[in-house]
Amino acid sequence: MERRKQSRKARTMQAPSPKLPLELLIAAPRGFCAGVDRAIRIVELAIEKYGPPVYVRHEIVHNKFVVDRLKAIGAIFVEELDAVPDGKPVVFSAHGVPKSVPATAEQRGLDYLDATCPLVSKVHRQAERLVGAGRHIVFIGHAGHPEVIGTFGQVPAGAMTLIETVEDAEVFAPSDPANLAFLTQTTLSVDDTAEVVRTLQQRFPTIQAPHGEDICYATSNRQAAVKAIAAACDAMLVIGAPNSSNSLRLVEVARREGIPAELIQRATDLDWGFLDGVGTLGITAGASAPELLVRELVDRLSERFDVTEREEETTRETVAFKLPRGLEAAA
Repeated sequence: MERRKQSRKARTMQAPSPKLPLELLIAAPRGFCAGVDRAIRIVELAIEKYGPPVYVRHEIVHNKFVVDRLKAIGAIFVEELDAVPDGKPVVFSAHGVPKSVPATAEQRGLDYLDATCPLVSKVHRQAERLVGAGRHIVFIGHAGHPEVIGTFGQVPAGAMTLIETVEDAEVFAPSDPANLAFLTQTTLSVDDTAEVVRTLQQRFPTIQAPHGEDICYATSNRQAAVKAIAAACDAMLVIGAPNSSNSLRLVEVARREGIPAELIQRATDLDWGFLDGVGTLGITAGASAPELLVRELVDRLSERFDVTEREEETTRETVAFKLPRGLEAAA
């Protein structure tokens, strides 16, 4: 009898404790935008058309999972054209490239496909027109980002000045203050950029604004979706790469709304301690993070918590971009 009591007691002690409840509030829109989807498809179709390997200059989009998957089917990623062998096709990343890059590819006789996001290309064409009209461009963006490098490479040296912060805008001293225009990187913080623009417009009332908003629809929509759910969340996780500008901006937006927020690349990067005391967790994903990674995170959270999930949609995206002419038939 005593042994049976001890056995029952042992089984009771080993019984798993009930999972704590965790509500997931998932932002929408999130994840892939039309430009990212197009760029990835271009690489996939190029591999189908030419056969592996197909070279890609720079990460096609800033996401390790995406890059690794494309490597597995025959993409080779390089930083410069020097690493592309003669006779091999090459794809230019969604962030855009300086004019010198396709010029070099043509000189070498390389087949190339330009996966630059059409919204980035729009900024490139605006830059050319403004410089052609004799205006000096104030470009709002982050130094060293591939999109910034690509945009500066559309115009002659000295035709653009990079402004990163309000402080930069306050001390900017152009040689011809009456003949300015501004453009912006497509993946910036909407709120931060508005402050920089306001400062520039106060200092230089005749500065010419771009035709339409340069910050892309996907960046704006994802930031608005984070703001929409932030007040109902105790914390937020953003799925994205540490070199992804739009993903980093989502973390900043959440923190500015007053909640703890962290960037993770995959569910395996999750620090369980971050969830201590969290009853409602917000989840979103940067524009280069696939939905598969969101589901992976939800599954991992379900291992430790009694999860319920709810999606909060602020707008529905229907944008789609055409493929380059050479790949339309392959698609």
